Amino acid sequence: MKFTQVLALTVGLLATHARATEAASEAVVADATTADAPVPEAEPVAPTKVIFLPTKRKAHFLDQFVPETVKRWIPSEAKKIVDGIEDEDLLRFRGRWNIEESVIYPGLKGDRGLTVKTAAAHHAISAAFASPFDTNGKTLVKLQKGLECGGAYMKLLTYNPAFTPAQFSDKTPYTIMFGPDRCGSTNKVHFIFRHQNPVSKEWEEKHLNSVVTAKIDKLTNVYTLVIRPDQSFEILINGESEKKGSLLKDMEPPVNPSKEIDDPSDKKPEDWVDNAKIPDPNAVKPADWDETAPREIIDEDATIPDDWLENEPKSVNDPEAVKPEDWDDEEDGEWSAPTVDNPKCAEVSGCGPWTKPLKPNPDYKGKWKAPIIDNPDYKGPWTPRKIANPHYFEDKTPSNMGKIGAIGFELWTMQDLIQFDNLWIGDSESEAKAFRAETWANKHKLELAEEEKAKPKDEEAAKNSGNSWFNQAVEKADQFRARIYKFVDRAVQKGDWFEATLDDPAALGTCVLMVLYLLNCVYSLVLMVVGLFSKKAPAGGDAKEKKE
Repeated sequence: MKFTQVLALTVGLLATHARATEAASEAVVADATTADAPVPEAEPVAPTKVIFLPTKRKAHFLDQFVPETVKRWIPSEAKKIVDGIEDEDLLRFRGRWNIEESVIYPGLKGDRGLTVKTAAAHHAISAAFASPFDTNGKTLVKLQKGLECGGAYMKLLTYNPAFTPAQFSDKTPYTIMFGPDRCGSTNKVHFIFRHQNPVSKEWEEKHLNSVVTAKIDKLTNVYTLVIRPDQSFEILINGESEKKGSLLKDMEPPVNPSKEIDDPSDKKPEDWVDNAKIPDPNAVKPADWDETAPREIIDEDATIPDDWLENEPKSVNDPEAVKPEDWDDEEDGEWSAPTVDNPKCAEVSGCGPWTKPLKPNPDYKGKWKAPIIDNPDYKGPWTPRKIANPHYFEDKTPSNMGKIGAIGFELWTMQDLIQFDNLWIGDSESEAKAFRAETWANKHKLELAEEEKAKPKDEEAAKNSGNSWFNQAVEKADQFRARIYKFVDRAVQKGDWFEATLDDPAALGTCVLMVLYLLNCVYSLVLMVVGLFSKKAPAGGDAKEKKE
Protein backbone atom coordinates (compact mmCIF):
# COMPACT_ATOMS: atom_id res chain seq x y z
CA MET A 1 0.00 0.00 0.00
CA LYS A 2 1.30 3.43 -0.89
CA PHE A 3 1.45 5.84 1.98
CA THR A 4 2.06 9.52 2.49
CA GLN A 5 5.31 10.11 4.29
CA VAL A 6 4.85 12.72 6.99
CA LEU A 7 8.36 13.60 8.18
CA ALA A 8 9.25 16.06 10.89
CA LEU A 9 11.39 17.35 13.71
CA THR A 10 10.81 18.37 17.28
CA VAL A 11 12.59 21.47 18.41
CA GLY A 12 11.60 22.46 21.90
CA LEU A 13 7.89 22.05 22.16
CA LEU A 14 5.12 22.04 24.63
CA ALA A 15 1.93 21.72 22.59
CA THR A 16 -0.13 19.14 24.42
CA HIS A 17 -3.41 17.38 24.99
CA ALA A 18 -5.38 18.45 28.07
CA ARG A 19 -8.65 18.07 29.95
CA ALA A 20 -10.58 20.32 32.31
CA THR A 21 -14.07 20.89 33.63
CA GLU A 22 -16.57 22.62 31.37
CA ALA A 23 -16.44 25.82 33.42
CA ALA A 24 -12.64 25.94 33.30
CA SER A 25 -12.72 25.31 29.58
CA GLU A 26 -15.11 28.20 29.01
CA ALA A 27 -12.91 30.52 31.04
CA VAL A 28 -9.85 29.63 28.97
CA VAL A 29 -11.74 30.15 25.74
CA ALA A 30 -12.67 33.63 26.89
CA ASP A 31 -9.06 34.43 27.74
CA ALA A 32 -7.83 33.13 24.40
CA THR A 33 -10.42 35.17 22.55
CA THR A 34 -9.28 38.29 24.35
CA ALA A 35 -5.73 37.52 23.27
CA ASP A 36 -6.83 37.22 19.65
CA ALA A 37 -5.52 33.69 19.20
CA PRO A 38 -6.75 32.61 15.77
CA VAL A 39 -6.61 28.96 14.80
CA PRO A 40 -5.97 28.25 11.08
CA GLU A 41 -9.25 27.43 9.33
CA ALA A 42 -7.78 24.27 7.83
CA GLU A 43 -7.09 22.85 11.27
CA PRO A 44 -9.73 20.76 13.08
CA VAL A 45 -10.27 22.44 16.46
CA ALA A 46 -10.51 20.24 19.52
CA PRO A 47 -12.08 21.50 22.78
CA THR A 48 -9.72 23.81 24.70
CA LYS A 49 -8.29 22.12 27.80
CA VAL A 50 -6.02 23.11 30.64
CA ILE A 51 -4.79 19.86 32.21
CA PHE A 52 -2.51 17.55 30.27
CA LEU A 53 -3.84 14.16 29.24
CA PRO A 54 -1.91 11.88 26.87
CA THR A 55 -3.49 11.42 23.47
CA LYS A 56 -5.22 8.19 22.53
CA ARG A 57 -4.16 8.48 18.92
CA LYS A 58 -1.71 5.99 17.45
CA ALA A 59 1.34 6.32 15.22
CA HIS A 60 4.44 4.33 14.43
CA PHE A 61 6.32 6.59 16.83
CA LEU A 62 4.58 9.01 19.16
CA ASP A 63 6.06 10.53 22.28
CA GLN A 64 4.56 13.07 24.70
CA PHE A 65 7.22 12.28 27.31
CA VAL A 66 4.91 10.56 29.73
CA PRO A 67 6.54 8.34 32.42
CA GLU A 68 6.07 5.16 30.37
CA THR A 69 8.28 6.42 27.51
CA VAL A 70 11.02 8.23 29.43
CA LYS A 71 13.38 5.24 29.62
CA ARG A 72 13.72 4.88 25.86
CA TRP A 73 15.60 8.21 25.59
CA ILE A 74 19.32 7.53 26.09
CA PRO A 75 21.94 10.33 26.17
CA SER A 76 25.06 9.76 24.08
CA GLU A 77 28.21 8.58 25.84
CA ALA A 78 30.41 8.89 22.76
CA LYS A 79 33.97 9.93 23.56
CA LYS A 80 36.01 12.71 22.01
CA ILE A 81 38.56 11.76 19.36
CA VAL A 82 42.05 13.10 20.17
CA ASP A 83 44.76 12.48 17.55
CA GLY A 84 42.60 9.80 16.00
CA ILE A 85 42.10 7.92 19.30
CA GLU A 86 39.07 7.92 21.59
CA ASP A 87 39.80 9.60 24.92
CA GLU A 88 37.98 7.57 27.57
CA ASP A 89 38.00 10.51 29.98
CA LEU A 90 36.40 13.08 27.65
CA LEU A 91 32.73 12.92 26.71
CA ARG A 92 32.00 14.29 23.27
CA PHE A 93 28.56 15.52 24.28
CA ARG A 94 28.59 17.10 27.73
CA GLY A 95 25.20 18.81 27.40
CA ARG A 96 22.61 17.59 29.93
CA TRP A 97 18.97 16.69 29.18
CA ASN A 98 15.94 16.56 31.40
CA ILE A 99 12.25 15.76 30.97
CA GLU A 100 10.31 18.50 32.72
CA GLU A 101 7.46 20.98 32.49
CA SER A 102 7.90 24.28 30.71
CA VAL A 103 8.90 27.30 32.80
CA ILE A 104 7.83 29.90 30.21
CA TYR A 105 4.09 30.09 29.45
CA PRO A 106 3.50 26.50 30.67
CA GLY A 107 -0.20 26.59 29.85
CA LEU A 108 -0.95 22.96 30.69
CA LYS A 109 -0.31 21.45 34.09
CA GLY A 110 1.65 18.21 33.96
CA ASP A 111 2.76 18.72 30.35
CA ARG A 112 6.41 17.69 30.10
CA GLY A 113 8.97 17.75 27.31
CA LEU A 114 12.58 16.82 26.54
CA THR A 115 14.61 19.88 27.57
CA VAL A 116 18.14 21.08 26.81
CA LYS A 117 19.72 22.03 30.17
CA THR A 118 23.27 23.15 29.33
CA ALA A 119 24.15 26.34 27.48
CA ALA A 120 27.18 26.50 25.16
CA ALA A 121 27.51 22.75 24.79
CA HIS A 122 27.07 19.81 22.44
CA HIS A 123 24.00 17.68 23.14
CA ALA A 124 23.04 14.28 21.80
CA ILE A 125 20.21 11.95 22.74
CA SER A 126 18.24 9.33 20.82
CA ALA A 127 15.47 6.77 21.06
CA ALA A 128 15.25 3.59 19.01
CA PHE A 129 11.98 2.55 17.34
CA ALA A 130 10.32 -0.66 18.39
CA SER A 131 10.52 -1.66 14.73
CA PRO A 132 11.96 0.05 11.63
CA PHE A 133 9.76 2.46 9.70
CA ASP A 134 9.87 3.71 6.10
CA THR A 135 10.40 7.46 6.23
CA ASN A 136 7.69 9.44 8.01
CA GLY A 137 7.63 12.04 10.79
CA LYS A 138 6.13 15.07 12.48
CA THR A 139 7.35 17.44 15.10
CA LEU A 140 6.23 20.05 17.59
CA VAL A 141 8.60 22.69 18.92
CA LYS A 142 8.72 25.01 21.93
CA LEU A 143 11.60 27.42 22.40
CA GLN A 144 11.12 28.62 25.96
CA LYS A 145 13.62 31.47 25.73
CA GLY A 146 13.10 32.21 22.07
CA LEU A 147 15.69 30.82 19.68
CA GLU A 148 18.80 33.02 20.01
CA CYS A 149 21.72 30.85 18.96
CA GLY A 150 21.38 27.13 18.57
CA GLY A 151 20.10 24.23 16.57
CA ALA A 152 16.67 22.76 17.21
CA TYR A 153 16.37 20.08 14.59
CA MET A 154 15.65 16.37 14.58
CA LYS A 155 17.42 13.53 12.85
CA LEU A 156 15.57 10.43 11.70
CA LEU A 157 18.31 7.82 11.84
CA THR A 158 18.89 5.23 9.14
CA TYR A 159 17.91 1.76 10.31
CA ASN A 160 20.85 -0.29 11.58
CA PRO A 161 20.24 -3.45 13.66
CA ALA A 162 23.53 -2.78 15.49
CA PHE A 163 22.60 0.81 16.47
CA THR A 164 23.47 1.66 20.09
CA PRO A 165 21.83 4.88 21.39
CA ALA A 166 24.67 5.41 23.90
CA GLN A 167 27.10 5.77 20.95
CA PHE A 168 24.91 8.13 18.94
CA SER A 169 26.95 11.03 17.50
CA ASP A 170 27.19 13.39 14.53
CA LYS A 171 28.78 10.51 12.60
CA THR A 172 25.70 8.30 12.98
CA PRO A 173 24.05 7.94 9.52
CA TYR A 174 20.68 9.66 9.25
CA THR A 175 17.99 9.61 6.58
CA ILE A 176 16.32 12.98 7.18
CA MET A 177 17.27 16.10 9.14
CA PHE A 178 14.53 18.65 9.71
CA GLY A 179 13.91 21.66 11.95
CA PRO A 180 14.91 25.22 12.84
CA ASP A 181 18.42 26.55 13.29
CA ARG A 182 19.40 30.10 14.23
CA CYS A 183 22.64 31.88 15.05
CA GLY A 184 23.92 35.19 13.73
CA SER A 185 22.76 35.70 10.15
CA THR A 186 21.48 32.11 9.91
CA ASN A 187 17.77 31.68 10.61
CA LYS A 188 16.20 28.87 8.62
CA VAL A 189 14.39 25.58 8.72
CA HIS A 190 16.68 22.74 7.66
CA PHE A 191 15.39 20.05 5.33
CA ILE A 192 18.13 17.63 4.33
CA PHE A 193 17.96 14.02 3.26
CA ARG A 194 20.74 11.59 2.47
CA HIS A 195 20.66 9.79 -0.86
CA GLN A 196 22.89 7.01 -2.17
CA ASN A 197 24.18 6.92 -5.72
CA PRO A 198 23.36 3.35 -6.82
CA VAL A 199 26.30 3.33 -9.24
CA SER A 200 29.14 4.84 -7.18
CA LYS A 201 27.57 3.75 -3.84
CA GLU A 202 28.46 7.17 -2.39
CA TRP A 203 26.08 8.94 -0.02
CA GLU A 204 25.30 12.61 -0.61
CA GLU A 205 23.32 15.17 1.39
CA LYS A 206 20.51 16.87 -0.51
CA HIS A 207 19.65 20.33 0.89
CA LEU A 208 16.55 22.41 0.29
CA ASN A 209 17.68 25.07 -2.21
CA SER A 210 15.57 27.89 -0.75
CA VAL A 211 15.23 29.42 2.71
CA VAL A 212 12.26 28.85 4.99
CA THR A 213 12.52 31.25 7.94
CA ALA A 214 12.11 29.75 11.40
CA LYS A 215 9.94 31.27 14.11
CA ILE A 216 11.98 32.48 17.08
CA ASP A 217 9.39 33.57 19.63
CA LYS A 218 8.78 31.98 23.05
CA LEU A 219 5.55 30.27 22.08
CA THR A 220 4.95 26.71 20.98
CA ASN A 221 5.65 26.27 17.27
CA VAL A 222 4.94 23.08 15.38
CA TYR A 223 7.10 22.18 12.37
CA THR A 224 5.75 19.57 9.96
CA LEU A 225 7.39 17.96 6.95
CA VAL A 226 5.27 15.94 4.53
CA ILE A 227 6.89 13.77 1.85
CA ARG A 228 4.48 12.19 -0.62
CA PRO A 229 4.80 9.27 -3.07
CA ASP A 230 4.42 11.67 -6.01
CA GLN A 231 7.87 13.10 -5.00
CA SER A 232 6.37 16.35 -3.70
CA PHE A 233 7.08 17.71 -0.24
CA GLU A 234 5.57 20.38 1.95
CA ILE A 235 6.84 22.24 5.01
CA LEU A 236 4.26 23.64 7.43
CA ILE A 237 4.79 25.86 10.46
CA ASN A 238 1.89 25.99 12.90
CA GLY A 239 -0.31 24.29 10.33
CA GLU A 240 0.34 26.94 7.66
CA SER A 241 2.11 25.90 4.46
CA GLU A 242 5.46 27.70 4.13
CA LYS A 243 7.05 25.76 1.26
CA LYS A 244 5.89 23.33 -1.40
CA GLY A 245 8.30 21.69 -3.78
CA SER A 246 9.61 18.62 -5.54
CA LEU A 247 12.35 16.27 -4.36
CA LEU A 248 13.47 16.08 -7.99
CA LYS A 249 13.64 19.85 -8.64
CA ASP A 250 14.13 21.76 -5.38
CA MET A 251 17.13 20.08 -3.76
CA GLU A 252 20.81 20.99 -4.05
CA PRO A 253 22.72 19.15 -5.40
CA PRO A 254 20.00 17.53 -7.52
CA VAL A 255 19.00 13.96 -6.77
CA ASN A 256 19.84 12.83 -10.30
CA PRO A 257 23.25 13.83 -11.71
CA SER A 258 23.85 15.14 -15.23
CA LYS A 259 24.08 12.61 -18.06
CA GLU A 260 27.30 14.25 -19.22
CA ILE A 261 30.19 15.76 -17.30
CA ASP A 262 33.33 17.69 -18.18
CA ASP A 263 36.18 15.43 -19.26
CA PRO A 264 38.72 15.73 -16.39
CA SER A 265 41.55 14.72 -18.76
CA ASP A 266 40.78 17.44 -21.29
CA LYS A 267 43.20 20.40 -21.07
CA LYS A 268 43.03 23.83 -22.67
CA PRO A 269 45.48 24.07 -25.62
CA GLU A 270 48.43 26.36 -25.02
CA ASP A 271 47.64 28.38 -28.16
CA TRP A 272 43.98 28.89 -27.20
CA VAL A 273 43.12 32.60 -27.29
CA ASP A 274 40.33 33.57 -24.90
CA ASN A 275 40.92 37.33 -24.78
CA ALA A 276 38.08 38.99 -26.71
CA LYS A 277 39.76 42.42 -26.79
CA ILE A 278 43.40 43.44 -27.23
CA PRO A 279 45.37 46.72 -27.61
CA ASP A 280 45.69 47.64 -31.30
CA PRO A 281 49.20 46.41 -32.25
CA ASN A 282 49.30 48.78 -35.26
CA ALA A 283 48.47 51.90 -33.30
CA VAL A 284 51.19 54.56 -33.00
CA LYS A 285 51.43 57.34 -30.46
CA PRO A 286 50.78 60.72 -32.10
CA ALA A 287 53.85 62.93 -32.50
CA ASP A 288 52.20 65.78 -30.55
CA TRP A 289 51.26 63.58 -27.61
CA ASP A 290 52.99 65.09 -24.54
CA GLU A 291 53.07 62.56 -21.68
CA THR A 292 55.02 64.98 -19.44
CA ALA A 293 52.30 67.64 -19.28
CA PRO A 294 51.01 67.98 -15.68
CA ARG A 295 47.36 67.30 -14.82
CA GLU A 296 47.00 70.78 -13.21
CA ILE A 297 48.69 74.14 -13.80
CA ILE A 298 48.73 77.53 -12.04
CA ASP A 299 45.80 79.75 -12.95
CA GLU A 300 47.63 82.85 -14.20
CA ASP A 301 44.40 84.77 -14.60
CA ALA A 302 43.42 84.42 -10.94
CA THR A 303 43.45 87.52 -8.72
CA ILE A 304 43.45 87.89 -4.97
CA PRO A 305 39.93 88.31 -3.50
CA ASP A 306 39.11 91.80 -2.26
CA ASP A 307 38.44 90.61 1.30
CA TRP A 308 41.56 88.47 1.63
CA LEU A 309 43.51 89.42 4.81
CA GLU A 310 47.17 88.84 3.95
CA ASN A 311 48.45 90.31 7.21
CA GLU A 312 46.27 88.16 9.43
CA PRO A 313 47.56 84.73 10.60
CA LYS A 314 45.30 81.69 10.13
CA SER A 315 45.57 80.82 13.85
CA VAL A 316 46.11 82.87 17.00
CA ASN A 317 46.75 82.15 20.66
CA ASP A 318 43.62 81.28 22.59
CA PRO A 319 42.81 84.48 24.54
CA GLU A 320 40.85 82.48 27.12
CA ALA A 321 43.62 80.00 27.88
CA VAL A 322 45.18 80.24 31.35
CA LYS A 323 48.49 78.77 32.47
CA PRO A 324 47.81 75.77 34.80
CA GLU A 325 48.66 76.34 38.44
CA ASP A 326 50.80 73.21 38.62
CA TRP A 327 52.85 74.13 35.53
CA ASP A 328 56.60 74.07 36.29
CA ASP A 329 58.66 75.96 33.69
CA GLU A 330 61.84 74.12 34.71
CA GLU A 331 60.30 70.65 34.29
CA ASP A 332 57.57 71.33 31.74
CA GLY A 333 59.27 74.06 29.71
CA GLU A 334 58.04 77.51 28.90
CA TRP A 335 54.24 77.59 28.78
CA SER A 336 52.49 78.97 25.75
CA ALA A 337 48.79 79.28 25.11
CA PRO A 338 47.25 76.82 22.64
CA THR A 339 46.25 78.20 19.27
CA VAL A 340 42.77 78.50 17.81
CA ASP A 341 41.43 79.48 14.39
CA ASN A 342 41.63 83.22 13.82
CA PRO A 343 38.01 84.47 14.19
CA LYS A 344 38.73 87.25 11.67
CA CYS A 345 39.27 84.64 8.96
CA ALA A 346 35.88 83.00 9.42
CA GLU A 347 33.93 85.73 7.60
CA VAL A 348 36.33 86.37 4.69
CA SER A 349 37.79 84.41 1.79
CA GLY A 350 41.00 83.66 3.68
CA CYS A 351 44.03 84.87 5.64
CA GLY A 352 47.79 84.79 5.31
CA PRO A 353 49.93 84.83 2.17
CA TRP A 354 47.84 84.36 -0.99
CA THR A 355 48.97 82.13 -3.84
CA LYS A 356 47.37 81.57 -7.22
CA PRO A 357 45.24 78.39 -7.28
CA LEU A 358 45.67 75.46 -9.67
CA LYS A 359 43.36 74.68 -12.55
CA PRO A 360 42.98 71.67 -14.92
CA ASN A 361 45.63 71.67 -17.65
CA PRO A 362 43.90 71.84 -21.05
CA ASP A 363 46.97 70.22 -22.66
CA TYR A 364 47.08 67.27 -20.27
CA LYS A 365 46.77 63.88 -22.01
CA GLY A 366 48.48 61.49 -19.64
CA LYS A 367 50.28 58.32 -20.61
CA TRP A 368 49.42 57.18 -24.13
CA LYS A 369 47.80 53.78 -24.56
CA ALA A 370 46.91 51.96 -27.72
CA PRO A 371 43.16 51.76 -28.34
CA ILE A 372 41.37 48.47 -27.64
CA ILE A 373 40.10 46.48 -30.63
CA ASP A 374 38.46 43.11 -31.24
CA ASN A 375 40.96 40.27 -31.10
CA PRO A 376 41.08 38.65 -34.56
CA ASP A 377 42.44 35.42 -33.02
CA TYR A 378 39.73 35.19 -30.34
CA LYS A 379 38.25 31.69 -30.13
CA GLY A 380 35.78 32.23 -27.30
CA PRO A 381 35.72 30.82 -23.75
CA TRP A 382 37.32 27.40 -23.57
CA THR A 383 35.29 24.58 -22.06
CA PRO A 384 36.37 20.96 -21.69
CA ARG A 385 34.65 18.44 -23.89
CA LYS A 386 31.75 16.49 -22.48
CA ILE A 387 31.82 12.77 -21.77
CA ALA A 388 29.22 10.35 -20.48
CA ASN A 389 28.90 10.51 -16.70
CA PRO A 390 30.13 7.12 -15.43
CA HIS A 391 28.06 7.62 -12.25
CA TYR A 392 24.88 8.66 -13.98
CA PHE A 393 21.60 7.20 -12.81
CA GLU A 394 17.97 8.25 -12.70
CA ASP A 395 15.99 7.79 -9.52
CA LYS A 396 12.37 8.67 -10.19
CA THR A 397 11.24 7.89 -6.62
CA PRO A 398 13.67 9.47 -4.12
CA SER A 399 10.80 9.50 -1.61
CA ASN A 400 11.59 5.82 -1.09
CA MET A 401 14.29 6.54 1.45
CA GLY A 402 14.55 3.14 3.07
CA LYS A 403 14.01 2.25 6.68
CA ILE A 404 14.29 4.53 9.70
CA GLY A 405 15.25 2.91 12.96
CA ALA A 406 15.52 5.69 15.52
CA ILE A 407 15.04 9.38 16.23
CA GLY A 408 17.77 11.60 17.64
CA PHE A 409 18.78 15.13 18.53
CA GLU A 410 22.43 16.07 17.97
CA LEU A 411 22.77 19.78 18.64
CA TRP A 412 25.19 22.58 19.37
CA THR A 413 23.49 25.41 21.22
CA MET A 414 24.55 28.49 23.17
CA GLN A 415 21.32 28.53 25.18
CA ASP A 416 19.40 26.19 27.42
CA LEU A 417 15.66 25.47 27.90
CA ILE A 418 15.00 24.45 24.31
CA GLN A 419 12.20 21.93 24.76
CA PHE A 420 10.85 19.15 22.51
CA ASP A 421 7.50 17.45 22.89
CA ASN A 422 4.72 15.63 21.01
CA LEU A 423 6.81 13.78 18.46
CA TRP A 424 4.69 12.09 15.80
CA ILE A 425 5.90 9.86 12.99
CA GLY A 426 3.33 8.14 10.83
CA ASP A 427 1.80 7.69 7.38
CA SER A 428 -1.51 9.57 7.62
CA GLU A 429 -1.77 13.30 6.99
CA SER A 430 -5.27 13.40 8.46
CA GLU A 431 -4.06 11.76 11.69
CA ALA A 432 -1.15 14.17 11.83
CA LYS A 433 -3.52 17.13 11.41
CA ALA A 434 -5.86 15.82 14.12
CA PHE A 435 -2.93 15.28 16.50
CA ARG A 436 -1.76 18.84 15.82
CA ALA A 437 -5.24 20.13 16.66
CA GLU A 438 -5.32 18.19 19.96
CA THR A 439 -1.88 19.39 20.98
CA TRP A 440 -0.61 22.57 19.39
CA ALA A 441 -3.92 24.36 18.65
CA ASN A 442 -5.15 24.14 22.25
CA LYS A 443 -1.73 24.84 23.70
CA HIS A 444 -1.24 27.86 21.47
CA LYS A 445 -4.45 29.51 22.69
CA LEU A 446 -3.39 29.16 26.32
CA GLU A 447 0.10 30.50 25.61
CA LEU A 448 -1.20 33.56 23.80
CA ALA A 449 -3.41 34.36 26.77
CA GLU A 450 -0.51 33.89 29.19
CA GLU A 451 1.77 36.00 27.00
CA GLU A 452 -0.79 38.82 26.94
CA LYS A 453 -1.13 38.76 30.73
CA ALA A 454 2.64 38.73 31.20
CA LYS A 455 3.33 41.72 28.93
CA PRO A 456 2.98 44.45 31.63
CA LYS A 457 5.19 42.46 34.01
CA ASP A 458 7.78 41.84 31.30
CA GLU A 459 7.86 45.52 30.34
CA GLU A 460 8.24 46.59 33.97
CA ALA A 461 10.94 43.98 34.58
CA ALA A 462 12.85 45.16 31.51
CA LYS A 463 12.54 48.76 32.69
CA ASN A 464 13.80 47.95 36.19
CA SER A 465 16.58 45.66 35.04
CA GLY A 466 18.64 48.61 33.88
CA ASN A 467 18.91 47.25 30.35
CA SER A 468 21.51 49.87 29.49
CA TRP A 469 23.64 50.12 26.39
CA PHE A 470 26.34 48.24 28.28
CA ASN A 471 24.06 45.27 28.95
CA GLN A 472 22.93 45.30 25.34
CA ALA A 473 26.55 45.39 24.19
CA VAL A 474 27.40 42.42 26.42
CA GLU A 475 24.42 40.51 25.04
CA LYS A 476 25.46 41.24 21.45
CA ALA A 477 29.03 40.15 22.25
CA ASP A 478 27.76 36.87 23.71
CA GLN A 479 25.68 36.23 20.60
CA PHE A 480 28.62 36.94 18.31
CA ARG A 481 30.90 34.71 20.36
CA ALA A 482 28.30 31.98 19.97
CA ARG A 483 28.43 32.46 16.19
CA ILE A 484 32.22 32.01 16.25
CA TYR A 485 31.94 28.82 18.36
CA LYS A 486 29.33 27.40 16.01
CA PHE A 487 31.37 28.28 12.91
CA VAL A 488 34.53 26.65 14.33
CA ASP A 489 32.55 23.57 15.32
CA ARG A 490 31.06 23.12 11.83
CA ALA A 491 34.16 24.12 9.86
CA VAL A 492 36.95 22.52 11.91
CA GLN A 493 35.46 19.66 13.90
CA LYS A 494 32.93 18.55 11.26
CA GLY A 495 34.93 19.67 8.21
CA ASP A 496 31.97 21.49 6.67
CA TRP A 497 33.92 24.59 5.60
CA PHE A 498 31.86 25.41 2.53
CA GLU A 499 28.40 25.34 4.17
CA ALA A 500 29.69 27.07 7.31
CA THR A 501 31.18 29.90 5.24
CA LEU A 502 28.02 30.32 3.15
CA ASP A 503 25.86 30.50 6.28
CA ASP A 504 28.07 32.98 8.14
CA PRO A 505 30.86 34.64 6.11
CA ALA A 506 31.29 37.26 8.85
CA ALA A 507 32.35 34.53 11.28
CA LEU A 508 35.01 33.34 8.82
CA GLY A 509 36.31 36.91 8.44
CA THR A 510 36.45 37.33 12.20
CA CYS A 511 38.37 34.07 12.62
CA VAL A 512 40.89 35.16 9.98
CA LEU A 513 41.36 38.53 11.71
CA MET A 514 41.81 36.80 15.06
CA VAL A 515 44.50 34.52 13.65
CA LEU A 516 46.29 37.48 12.03
CA TYR A 517 46.07 39.42 15.29
CA LEU A 518 47.56 36.52 17.27
CA LEU A 519 50.36 36.12 14.72
CA ASN A 520 51.07 39.84 14.94
CA CYS A 521 51.19 39.63 18.74
CA VAL A 522 53.68 36.75 18.58
CA TYR A 523 55.77 38.62 16.01
CA SER A 524 55.80 41.79 18.14
CA LEU A 525 56.76 39.79 21.23
CA VAL A 526 59.67 38.19 19.38
CA LEU A 527 60.86 41.60 18.17
CA MET A 528 60.64 43.00 21.71
CA VAL A 529 62.68 40.13 23.18
CA VAL A 530 65.30 40.40 20.43
CA GLY A 531 65.42 44.17 20.99
CA LEU A 532 66.03 43.76 24.72
CA PHE A 533 68.94 41.40 24.19
CA SER A 534 70.41 43.53 21.40
CA LYS A 535 70.39 46.58 23.69
CA LYS A 536 72.14 44.83 26.59
CA ALA A 537 75.34 44.07 24.63
CA PRO A 538 76.13 47.69 23.61
CA ALA A 539 75.31 48.91 27.10
CA GLY A 540 77.88 46.53 28.58
CA GLY A 541 80.50 47.58 26.04
CA ASP A 542 79.95 51.28 26.80
CA ALA A 543 80.35 50.67 30.54
CA LYS A 544 83.63 48.83 30.01
CA GLU A 545 84.93 51.58 27.71
CA LYS A 546 84.01 54.26 30.27
CA LYS A 547 85.80 52.35 33.05
CA GLU A 548 88.97 52.10 30.97
